[in-house]
Amino acid sequence: MKNILITGGGGYIGTNLVHSLLNENYKIKVIDTFWFGNYLKKNKNLKILKKDIRNSTDQDIGKPDCIIHLASIANDPAAELDPGLTWNVNVLATYNLINLAIKKGVKKFIFASSGSVYGIKKEKKVTEDLSLEPLSEYNKSKMIGERILLSYKKDIDLTILRPATVCGYSPSMRLDVAVNALTFGALNKKEIKVFGGKQIRPNLNMDDMIDAYKFFLKKKIKKNKHINDTIFNVGFENLSIINIAKRINKLLKLKSKIFIEPSNDPRSYRQNSDRIINKGFKPKKKIDHAIKEIKNKFNEKKIFKKESFYRINTLKIINTKKFNNV
Repeated sequence: MKNILITGGGGYIGTNLVHSLLNENYKIKVIDTFWFGNYLKKNKNLKILKKDIRNSTDQDIGKPDCIIHLASIANDPAAELDPGLTWNVNVLATYNLINLAIKKGVKKFIFASSGSVYGIKKEKKVTEDLSLEPLSEYNKSKMIGERILLSYKKDIDLTILRPATVCGYSPSMRLDVAVNALTFGALNKKEIKVFGGKQIRPNLNMDDMIDAYKFFLKKKIKKNKHINDTIFNVGFENLSIINIAKRINKLLKLKSKIFIEPSNDPRSYRQNSDRIINKGFKPKKKIDHAIKEIKNKFNEKKIFKKESFYRINTLKIINTKKFNNV
C-alpha cells in the first residue's frame, strides 16, 4: 500500500504527515486549496493538486490504495464564520469523496474526525461508545461526516479517528490551538491569556498524531469491521488549561503573567484512548516536547505572528463569497 491520497495535505497536520510518509518512500498525492500557504517540499514522489475538495472528480482522485481525509474547516470560530461553507466542506465534500473512493476501488479510507464530537460529558472517562452530543457547527459537521462514512463501511476498510487537540510545530503552523497559543504568548509577550482555565481538555503531541495515521495506514485491509475496530479516540494527556499555562512557565523557566478571562466554551472532559492502545499503538511524546519544540522554533524565527497561523484571520481576509463560488 504505497499510493496515498491526502486531502488537506497542506495543512497543519497534513504538511507533517506528507513529509513523514515521503521519508518512508510512499507516493503521495495532495489535494488542497492551500488557503494558508504551501509549505510542502518538492519531492519526486509528491504530486500536488491545488483544488477545492468540494469540486473533486474521479480523475482528481486517481487510483490510490488509501485516502487520508484531513481537509476541513477546522475549529469552532472558523466554522461559525460561515456555517454554509463549513457544511459544504466538512459534510458534502466527505460524501462526494467516499463515493469517488468506492467507485475507484480504493481499499482504505481514514477520516480525521474530532474528539469534540462528544460535547459536554459528566463521565470521568470519555470512551468511543458514549453518545455524541456536539455543541457547535464544527462538532456537528464532524459527527454527520462520521455517520455518512459509517454507512459505507461494508464497501471499504474504514477508520475514523477522534483526535484530541494537537500541539507542536508544523511549517504550516497554527497558533490558535491551546498549547501552541499559550506557549507563543509566553514567548512573544511574556504573558499567557487563559480563557476559563478550569476546563479539562485532552491533548495530543503532533508526532503521535502522525504516528496514529501511519499505524492505521499499515494495518491489514478489512472491510465491514466491527465498530470497535473502526472508531478510535486519540488523546493521551487530559489537562486543565490553567495547568498547561503553569507548565509552560515552569518548562521554559519564564515568569509570564497569567491572565484569566471568561470563556464561552464550557466543554470539559477526559478522553480515554485505551481502545487504540489495546490495538498496539504506543504514544511516545507529551505536550512538554511540543512546548520545548515551539520554543526552539521561536528562537529560530520560524514561529512568529503571521495571519495564516491564525486560521480564522485568514478566512476573514479572503473573500468568503469567493470560496462559495469556487
